[in-house]
Amino acid sequence: MGKHQGKKGQEFHELPDTYTIFITERDIYGMGEPVYLVERINLTTGKPFDDGEHILYVNGEYRGESELGQLMHDFNCTDADDMNFELMAERTRYLKENPKGVSEMCKVMEDMRNQTLKDGAVNSAKRMLQDGILSIKKIAEYAGLSVEEVKELMKEL
Repeated sequence: MGKHQGKKGQEFHELPDTYTIFITERDIYGMGEPVYLVERINLTTGKPFDDGEHILYVNGEYRGESELGQLMHDFNCTDADDMNFELMAERTRYLKENPKGVSEMCKVMEDMRNQTLKDGAVNSAKRMLQDGILSIKKIAEYAGLSVEEVKELMKEL
């Protein structure tokens, strides 16, 4: 294969493999496996694409005796004393019991809430822009965005 972006002059085969790992809440394939490995394939030749990209879906419902099963238990556990891995339990205790950790967690939750609200406002503004009925000023007012933000969204559309 030809050159791929990376270090200047670096060959494609010299690039490191990349792994994208999705930890799903449910067993999305319904086969009870702890992990589902996904690889790309050249549909014409039927051979693996072998581009160094790998995808793993980790079944969050899996509760086997393996370390992965124990980790999925810990991910879904709310009581640090019931966790298998001390590092996870220690961090959970910090975020739930230590005043500084509780404060950090509250900040994270507030940031997530604000981002969700912002995403909703942006989506609403985009729908209003697509309808083309309201002025930019009115859309900004109704969505709770600035006129500049709405103008930027209009450019995206």
